[in-house]
Amino acid sequence: MSKRGITILVAALCLVSAACSKETEQTRSTLSQREKDSILAGSQIPGARAVKKTMTTADSAAARQARIDSAQQNP
Repeated sequence: MSKRGITILVAALCLVSAACSKETEQTRSTLSQREKDSILAGSQIPGARAVKKTMTTADSAAARQARIDSAQQNP
């Protein structure tokens, strides 16, 4: 194989590897922060109960705020 053929082959392999690495970065970041926290809350690691309690409290506060907002719109 000539030097030109080897250069083209190396360039093609570099392009393929670059394309694959970008695909993996996109795959890793598909979970939202809420989904990541939910997975963490369900685990057995230390602090997981605190994460679950925080999520429950935040959900409760959001639901309460939604009730207040709807009550103000429809007196």
